[in-house]
Amino acid sequence: MYKYIFGPVPSRRLGMSLGVDLVPKKVCSLDCVYCEVGQTTKLTTERREYIPYDKVIAELEDYFVNNPNPDYITFSGSGEPTLNIRIGEVLQFVKQKKPDIPVAVLTNGTLLYDENVRKELLDAHVVLPSLDAATESTFQKINRPAQGLTADKYIQGLIDFRKDYAGQIWLEVFIIPGYNDNAKDLNALKEAFGKIQPDQVQLNTLDRPGTVKGISPASHESLQKIIDFWGLPNVEIIAAAPERKELKSYRKDAETAILGTITRRPCTVDDLVKILGLHINEINKYLDVLEGEGKIQSVWQDRGVFYQINNK
Repeated sequence: MYKYIFGPVPSRRLGMSLGVDLVPKKVCSLDCVYCEVGQTTKLTTERREYIPYDKVIAELEDYFVNNPNPDYITFSGSGEPTLNIRIGEVLQFVKQKKPDIPVAVLTNGTLLYDENVRKELLDAHVVLPSLDAATESTFQKINRPAQGLTADKYIQGLIDFRKDYAGQIWLEVFIIPGYNDNAKDLNALKEAFGKIQPDQVQLNTLDRPGTVKGISPASHESLQKIIDFWGLPNVEIIAAAPERKELKSYRKDAETAILGTITRRPCTVDDLVKILGLHINEINKYLDVLEGEGKIQSVWQDRGVFYQINNK
């Protein structure tokens, strides 16, 4: 069982993706109200070697020797991967060992103001940053950033990265009704897109409960209205469309283990991670599949969001 890599897990955007986790749960520069990984426990912009390079490399070497190639190797995980100051070195190791496997970086993009971070990501095939707000008040409300991060600094980092980076940028925008779906915020986002010049803008919304009770997902119809409002050719919806909900799981044993566990008692995501020893992102992928099949449901309790068997 690996500790710092996970999967491969099924992804509509990246096929079968092997995840590489470079920070502990949940070290991040943001504390987003919708995060399915949970509340940020260390809110910071300090870059350091949160997980030792040698340990990550040892797991990757073992995986490469003993397993078939995934479709993508993806830097993602329990927090913000660019906080690890050796992400560039890990990326170069992957490129040298497996030059034919494309590398993706899932990042919130907040550290791209740092020239070193931008340089470290230049050899990725695709970078998938996020941008949920282009006004300061909405940025603070949704993303709850670490001290010193502002919307303008965030956006300028994305603009500068586009100037440096020749690969694909798929910019994810998470829509929360009542937060960032008004005309002012949508116009500000459209203006930011024009400056950032991403290859794709991908609209997402709540699929499972976030860290703040009471926020709700945007409907597919309302997401389409946002696309119509923007009138841009490179915007797509990646939220829980039928094809995503019908995505088949990769490991039936993981599905069976999750179902067997929550049949005995409802569990949070953290409970399932501790009991099953799977990575939190892997657990979340299988929860997507099981919820899409109507086998489980989520409920709010005092300790947070619990998953239980759907007896309806």
